[in-house]
Amino acid sequence: MREKLNFDTRRLVGTAIFAAIIIVLQSLGSFIRFGTFSISLVLVPIAVGAAVYGKAAGAIFGGVFGLVVLINCINGTEIGGNMLWAAKPVMTAVLCMGKGILAGFVGGAVYSAISKYPKKEYIGAVCAAFAVPAINTGIFLAGVVLFFKDTLFEWAGDTNIIYYVFIGLAGGNFLIELVVNLVISPAIVRILNAIQKRV
Repeated sequence: MREKLNFDTRRLVGTAIFAAIIIVLQSLGSFIRFGTFSISLVLVPIAVGAAVYGKAAGAIFGGVFGLVVLINCINGTEIGGNMLWAAKPVMTAVLCMGKGILAGFVGGAVYSAISKYPKKEYIGAVCAAFAVPAINTGIFLAGVVLFFKDTLFEWAGDTNIIYYVFIGLAGGNFLIELVVNLVISPAIVRILNAIQKRV
């Protein structure tokens, strides 16, 4: 009973620490821009947290991320997001929360599905590190194309809309987020798993 209580306490504390890291990183990250939207360095702790604590915790971490993004959209810190908020507030809220929650959940599910096989934890961490930014960006792009066409055409100007969506709107951001996640997340997951096995 005492071991279970200690495990639950460690899990609760770990989840709170990851949530706090996500809040701080996303708040600071809103000032790092490459194009219209800020770069989400926070996807690293989402992928790592989802791998270490599971898909439900991943969804929580993604929800925390989505909430901070939404607050930044409302207060104007996220300029592109503020334009989406001005156009369709409810859809912006659904998009911010939905993409974060699903990215965290899928990251945890991918890691769980792959890492259950012997010696596949590292591959699971790499796949989760890929899944989180891919889902986050994919849902964002789909949401903008489906629900914010007028805003999208305004942003694109004379640029071809398909080129703008994939290269101008998300291309640079996505590549930076993906590379950072693929380099950092698997290493951290490996370290945390090694520490947990010793405790």
